[in-house]
Amino acid sequence: MVSVVSPRVGGMSVSAPAVQARGLVKRYGDVTALAGVDLEVPEGTVLALLGPNGAGKTTTVRILTTLLVPDEGAATVAGVDVLADPREVRRRIGLSGQYAAVDENLTGFENLDMVGRLYHLGRQRSRERARELLEQFRLSDAADRVAKTYSGGMRRRLDLAGALVAEPPVLFLDEPTTGLDPRSRNDMWELLTGMVQGGTTLLLTTQYLEEAERLADDIVVIDHGRVIARGTADDLKTQVGGQRVEVVVAADAEVDTALGCLRPIAVGEVQVERRARRITVPVSGGTPALVGALRRLEEVGVVPLDAGLRRPTMDDVFLTLTGRPADEVGTAEHEEQNA
Repeated sequence: MVSVVSPRVGGMSVSAPAVQARGLVKRYGDVTALAGVDLEVPEGTVLALLGPNGAGKTTTVRILTTLLVPDEGAATVAGVDVLADPREVRRRIGLSGQYAAVDENLTGFENLDMVGRLYHLGRQRSRERARELLEQFRLSDAADRVAKTYSGGMRRRLDLAGALVAEPPVLFLDEPTTGLDPRSRNDMWELLTGMVQGGTTLLLTTQYLEEAERLADDIVVIDHGRVIARGTADDLKTQVGGQRVEVVVAADAEVDTALGCLRPIAVGEVQVERRARRITVPVSGGTPALVGALRRLEEVGVVPLDAGLRRPTMDDVFLTLTGRPADEVGTAEHEEQNA
């Protein structure tokens, strides 16, 4: 179980950010994984680091949790300097990595009890805390089953519970719902929302745009080791601006025809989903732009199955900012290998 946890402690100024980073730089040989990242997370809020694989998200988390030393820059977590006093930082945080790391040969209860013992909570408190978390994470019925019999979603919940055994004020989650089915993902989102409502500060990395939009108070978009945008979901949509004409055609052969007649009215990059036969065109002018698009389609003999006008989505935001979909796997494998 990958966890770095500690009892809740005082010492943080009420007005001080729970997490703050300035100018973080990390290099691997000739490759720069981070190129001057700045972050700030107020207490009791959620910051989502959004970006494709290789963007620098995991490297950032590993620096903030003292698992990596930056080549340049500074950071504080829970009021403590990450470089000057890494041991104290580790006492004040919880960490759950990309993959659930639990002892498969122990039961759910034994996994959590073990974590409590490792952090010197004492026999009675460790057992009490294990039972509390099993109940909170809806694992009570499986408490006495060995973890290797758990589903992927159950293991992920057990891993997160392990990061919370000693009630850390700041929690770092690296892609917490990767690999989960939609129902398990929704369950995890509910759990995280409840934790933040209880006062926990959360920094999470994600490739899921819906996850960032649903959970985060603020979103930082990272690409190629740099922060390229920040703000709330609405802020980022406003930054992208405009509206989108979205058209679904009836046949594969009509996609290119429709694309050819709609491209001239685009005020940005056109998105084409060939499997869904959907074309999304950024436009200006609102409803008249939609009417004009339908006329153009009629002129070339294309009758769409569906057509409409909508606001930008987070997918549009990411595509506009980076020129690629958010779920596109990056080619910067250095981060996966070294972070």
